[in-house]
Amino acid sequence: MADVHSKETRSYNMSRIKGKDTKPELLVRKFLHKNGFRYRLHVKDMPGKPDIVLPKYKTVIFIHGCFWHGHEGCKKAALPATRTEWWKNKINKNMENDANAEAVLMSTNWRVIIIWQCEMKAGWDIALLNKLSHFYPKK
Repeated sequence: MADVHSKETRSYNMSRIKGKDTKPELLVRKFLHKNGFRYRLHVKDMPGKPDIVLPKYKTVIFIHGCFWHGHEGCKKAALPATRTEWWKNKINKNMENDANAEAVLMSTNWRVIIIWQCEMKAGWDIALLNKLSHFYPKK
């Protein structure tokens, strides 16, 4: 199946996809700040360069796009019909990098929370607060 866009249009579209400060990430950051959590962003010297780091709680949060990180069983993670093998390799490498970063962080006693793009619908904030309160019960 041929691409519906020209090579130039596809290239332009792909160049517009952001790696940080995405809408889901901004929503999570706003929610955390509103609930009194203070954090650092995109800490370069940590494995996987987490989207959000809560140093006080030794917790990191990764906000994954379903397509880019290969969210199993998610309709947003469907492979394109063109260059399928290339995309499969790219996404598998991303998944491998994610697993390695998570393993290293957990081996150094960091808590890891992963939020998937598709989870960002009604009630996501309650679910995140529940995950966080599981680690840090209110006194």
